[in-house]
Amino acid sequence: MGWKDLLSAEERLVLPWLGGRKVHGRDRSWNIAGKLPEEHGWYEFSVSGGRQASVGDPADPDPEFEDDRKTVRGYLTGDRLIPDSARVDPDPAKLVGQTMPVYLVERGLDRFARAVAAETLDGKLVYVRQEFPEGPETEVQGAYQDRNDSVAHVAGVTPALDLAFRWVSRQRVLAEERQRELERRRAEEERQRQEQEALEKAMKDAGTGAGRRALAARDFNAAAAAALRVSGAQLLDARQAYGRNEMVVQYRFQNRRLECVVDRRTMQVVDSGICLTDHDTGEKGDTYFTLESLPPVVGQAIREGRLVVYRHAE
Repeated sequence: MGWKDLLSAEERLVLPWLGGRKVHGRDRSWNIAGKLPEEHGWYEFSVSGGRQASVGDPADPDPEFEDDRKTVRGYLTGDRLIPDSARVDPDPAKLVGQTMPVYLVERGLDRFARAVAAETLDGKLVYVRQEFPEGPETEVQGAYQDRNDSVAHVAGVTPALDLAFRWVSRQRVLAEERQRELERRRAEEERQRQEQEALEKAMKDAGTGAGRRALAARDFNAAAAAALRVSGAQLLDARQAYGRNEMVVQYRFQNRRLECVVDRRTMQVVDSGICLTDHDTGEKGDTYFTLESLPPVVGQAIREGRLVVYRHAE
């Protein structure tokens, strides 16, 4: 058999696929040709003497995968391994740096399960098997369930198990914080949705005086614009006045820019910006009008040539 025959001879191997276009055996790697698997897992690969491999069907893990490979023992917490060689650094920000990611972890393991992981040719750890507990794991599990701050009261706890307890406790705290944040966001979104619905309803009801007052509580500018449209006036601008609950309203009516001050809740006129004083009695009539009824008064004063403007819009 020549070298060409060796290159063309196919071999079937069960290997873990952990993403990418390469798959790694014990001492060599192959480029994957064709379609990749949909998720990480163990697969049967067809390989040849060259550098190409093709993906076959999903397969059971290779029971001899750890042979002649570097292995790491420790505690599994989800898909992170705390190796037996770990030393505890209590800084929460450094917890993740004391753990190692593990691929293809068996489902259904206990929270503080001991396990063996083997290293692939590119340095990734693959779960191989579970190991027997060393003794204090059950008490540590109870401490976690009781939300204890530490496991200092549990005899025989190794630094790796202590670190595993700190890690899972920290992950629980972070998960609960995320849940509270999600609930806060949902509540805020619901509040905004209700406000939007109320605003849309108020906008629909803006054709009535009561509707415009209800709208003013949510969107004063929209309410003021609707009120001025009743008499054919146009809102130009609105801003907070010096007085509490008062708004300065600038509007255009009959080709003139005018300004008044109104109560933001009722849109009753506080200062009409024009002379509305009864010269016989000296009584000021500003507060007799609302934002809807003020422009017609201005129109009448213009027609009679009696308009006197005190507040001039910019």
